[in-house]
Amino acid sequence: MASSAPPSSSFFVSSSSTTKRPPFFFAPTSFKFYAPTASDSNSSSSSSSLSSTRRWFNPLRRRKFDQPPQIERHWVEAPHQPLASSERFSVASYNILADRNASQHRDLYVNVPSYYVNWDRRKRVICKELLGWDTDIICLQEVDKYIELSNILVKAGYTGSYKRRTGDTADGCAMFWKADKFRLLESESIQFKDMGLRDNVAQLLVFEMCEFDSRRLLVGNIHVLYNPNRGEVKLGQIRFLLARAKALSEKWGNSPIVLAGDFNSTPQSGIYKFLSSSELNIMLYDRKELSGQKRCRPAQVLGKKKETVGPFILLDGLLNCWTDEEVKVATGDSGCHSAVHPLKLNSSYATIDGSTSTRGFNGEPFATSYHSKFLGTVDYLWYSDGILPTKVLDTVSIGDLVRTGGLPCKKVGSDHLALVSEFSFLDANNASTEIVAASA
Repeated sequence: MASSAPPSSSFFVSSSSTTKRPPFFFAPTSFKFYAPTASDSNSSSSSSSLSSTRRWFNPLRRRKFDQPPQIERHWVEAPHQPLASSERFSVASYNILADRNASQHRDLYVNVPSYYVNWDRRKRVICKELLGWDTDIICLQEVDKYIELSNILVKAGYTGSYKRRTGDTADGCAMFWKADKFRLLESESIQFKDMGLRDNVAQLLVFEMCEFDSRRLLVGNIHVLYNPNRGEVKLGQIRFLLARAKALSEKWGNSPIVLAGDFNSTPQSGIYKFLSSSELNIMLYDRKELSGQKRCRPAQVLGKKKETVGPFILLDGLLNCWTDEEVKVATGDSGCHSAVHPLKLNSSYATIDGSTSTRGFNGEPFATSYHSKFLGTVDYLWYSDGILPTKVLDTVSIGDLVRTGGLPCKKVGSDHLALVSEFSFLDANNASTEIVAASA
C-alpha cells in the first residue's frame, strides 16, 4: 500500500545491516484507427477500394524504427590530482519529483506517457538508479514517500534521515548513508519558516568515516524556494544555510563540506555567482530575475544560439526595485547591498570537464531538469576546501534529452537528472609539500 509522508516532520531510520517534441519522436497519448463505415460500403467501387485499403498513421507502428533515444550516462574522471588521497567517498543529489507534485501539475508532463509519471513505476526506476550508482551518501529532495524509499534503501545497507517541509506541503529532504562506511556525529535540521523565509527546509549532517576516524565530513541538503519572483528569499535561505554549515564545520575541526540540492537557480544567475564567488551586489540585479529561471522555457532555450548574461546593466530605477525589507532578507542588513557568505565553494561538475554535448555555461550541465515549461540546470554539488572531486557522472546530451520530449522517461524516474560525484580527501603530506613549494 502506498504510504504518505510520515506524521513526524523529522526522524531517522537505521540500517539493520509545453514544447512539442521533434516530429520523429512524437508519441501522443491518444490516437484513432480508421474503421470503414456504412457510407463507405455504399460508395463507388473505386472509392470503396480506396477506403478499405487506406493506411492511417499509427504511431505505434513507428516505434520499432523510431525508438526514443537511450539515456546513457558515463563517468568522467578528473586529470591526475597529486593532492588527492586514497580515502574517497561518493555523493548523489537527486530531486525525485514528489508524487503529489506530479499529480497536481500534470500540465508539466503533457509530452510524457502517463505510465512514466506513475509513482509505483517511478519508485522502482529511482531505486534502480540509486542502487546502481552505489553512492555512499544520497541527498534527495521532494520526498513525500520517505517510508517506501527507506524500506528499500535500508535493506541495501543505508541509514536515513528525513526533514519534512513546514506548512501544508507533504514533501521534504532526505539523506541516506552507508552504515558501514559512515558514523553520524551530529545532525541539524533547518526550518526556514523560523527565520521568516517560507516553508522550505534543509539538512546538515556531520559524519565520520568508519575506517578513518580522523576523516570527518559535513553534508548539506537543501531544496531552495521555487518562486522565480522571490530572489531575496532564495538568497536568504542559501545565505543562512552556508552560515550554519560554516559554524558546524568549525565545531568539528573545520570538516570539509559538500552541499547538495536543488537550488532553483541557473548557472547564469546572480545566485550562482553568489555561491561561487562568496559575495553579490544585489543592486546589480532585479530580484525577480535573480535566479535566472524565467529564461529557461524550452522554446527560449532551444531558440537561442548564444548563452546570455550575467548581471543586468544598471538602469535608472533598478536601485529602487528593492525595498528595505527585501534587502534585509537577501543580505541580512537593510543598510547593506552586498550579500556575503563565509565559505569558498566550487561545483564538482564545473571543476571536471565533460563532453561538449552535455556541458554549457560555466562548465555546468546544459540541463538537470526538463519538462514542458523548463529546460535548464538548477541542481548542484558544491564542495569546500579539504576535498577534491575525482570523477562525476556526466549528464545527458541536450539533443538526447530534448528527443525524450520531457522527463520522467524509461530510465529516469524524475523530471530531474541526478548528480553524482566521487570526492577524495586531500592528502595531508602532499598538500604540505605543495604549500612549501609555493612559498619557496
